[in-house]
Amino acid sequence: MSDYHINIFYSEEDAAYVADIPDLDACSAFGQTPEQALREVERAKQLWLDAARAAGKPVPSPRYRPAIYQAR
Repeated sequence: MSDYHINIFYSEEDAAYVADIPDLDACSAFGQTPEQALREVERAKQLWLDAARAAGKPVPSPRYRPAIYQAR
């Protein structure tokens, strides 16, 4: 099973690293390091999935891949 793609980037505006999961609407987290942002977004992902399931909402399959990973 594939997992959700995670983007990690530095935000000057927030003065922190941001990690987000494009397939999960509004699922993101911050950290002072890329590793911390990754740990936080993994926790946010689990909470997002748990909340969606508890509410009976659909959970999207992992689909997003940035252009550099797409097949030609």
